Amino acid sequence: MPATPPLPAHPVSAPPDTRRGKNRRTFLQAGGTLLLSVVVPLSARAAQILAVRVWPADDYTRVTLENDTDLKATHFIVKDPARLVVDIEGLELDATLKTLVAKIQSNDPYIKQVRVGQNRPGVVRLVFDLKSEIRPQVFTLAPVAEYKHRLIFDLYPVHEVDPIAAMIEKGEWSSDGKPVGQPPVAEQHPAIPLPLPDNKIPAPGVPSQALPRPDIAAATKPELKTEPPKPEARPTIPQKDGKLVRMLTVALDPGHGGEDPGAIGAKGSREKDIVLAIAKRLKEKIEQHPNMRVMLTRDGDFFVPLPVRVEKARKVDADLFVSIHADAFVSPSARGSSVFVLSEKGASSGAARWLANKENQADLIGGVNTKGHDPQLASVLFDLSTTAQINDSLKVGKAVLQQIGGINRLHNGAVERAGFAVLKAPDIPSILIETAFISNPDEEARLLDNGYQDQIADAIVKGIRSYFAKNPPLAKNRLT
Repeated sequence: MPATPPLPAHPVSAPPDTRRGKNRRTFLQAGGTLLLSVVVPLSARAAQILAVRVWPADDYTRVTLENDTDLKATHFIVKDPARLVVDIEGLELDATLKTLVAKIQSNDPYIKQVRVGQNRPGVVRLVFDLKSEIRPQVFTLAPVAEYKHRLIFDLYPVHEVDPIAAMIEKGEWSSDGKPVGQPPVAEQHPAIPLPLPDNKIPAPGVPSQALPRPDIAAATKPELKTEPPKPEARPTIPQKDGKLVRMLTVALDPGHGGEDPGAIGAKGSREKDIVLAIAKRLKEKIEQHPNMRVMLTRDGDFFVPLPVRVEKARKVDADLFVSIHADAFVSPSARGSSVFVLSEKGASSGAARWLANKENQADLIGGVNTKGHDPQLASVLFDLSTTAQINDSLKVGKAVLQQIGGINRLHNGAVERAGFAVLKAPDIPSILIETAFISNPDEEARLLDNGYQDQIADAIVKGIRSYFAKNPPLAKNRLT
């Protein structure tokens, strides 16, 4: 091999023209290198995960990855054992994403654990080890309110949770109207007599009897005349004072939940937490009365789309739908409680219209998968709404408003009307109660007080029972 020639002791000068051309090429090469060093990293920059949230619930479990850009994800199911595999493009594994592992709770109904790893450059893989077969929905949400881009994984059970079956499992529903496994007591509130049309005996399996229920207050024991059912016979319907009675089902709807916190108070309290606490108190108080039971549209911190809340109430054949909220306004001086019903002809005031528009945005904030969603559903339900339903809603609204006025200042002395999407059940009297203004510091403090929560629940129960005593619904012989 020939020896490498030694470098000259002194550089040899090139001719002037040649030197200028070489300098120009050197400059262009340096500029090109600088350009690449700026452009290439920007185009290949991985998305940044801003937050990871997990919302487990019996209805479904939601996993949310909030990020600074729109992400593309593909997923597939693996069986034996059941796993959901998700590949996310344009992402590098970081510390925030790794926290997802610790956020999976042992009591999650659907996820056993999750594993995260860098599958290949620019692609992160999530593997959800499942407790049972699920039906996944993976979709993205555009920025809204305080949220940036969100990548959502909703894990639904293959067989949809039936609200009546869930209540039976929790001991909240039985064919005789008494909670399963709950011992009777000697004293209880008198039952509300409800007329039953002739030859309208409920079909087998339809709840109808009103037997004694536990209670904390003493009252006159109702005389219930019942006959034990014969084998294979339809359940008998108890009577009081010669009038037939049946179970009343109230659907309580704590607003917001999960990804949607609702309004935020000055002290940082969240509307979704307060209204859930009030709804649970209200449920306990209603169920202390015979022939009354309650279905909660949500019993934990998870999001329920507005049409699904209505659908849940219809599935249990509810006699009344009550949505619980805590008002917020741009001015902290706004105060007072309000009751709203559905309006077909516009809002009764500018404030009512503003509030309805704000509440109807819950699905945008909470996050609904629009793929496969029927956009005509809401309009169909609205078209089916009848004058009779709205008139009944006004009656119960007035009864509740009157009772609430005894414990808190009313924002408006009359029941207000607006186009709330959650009130569009075509065949169920429906009201929305704004318990107080969470945006008002004084009322926020009251909403956080156990005593006030108890008072507001008592007032709502009194209003509901007053309405049913004067407007007993007809017996229903079907469950939708």
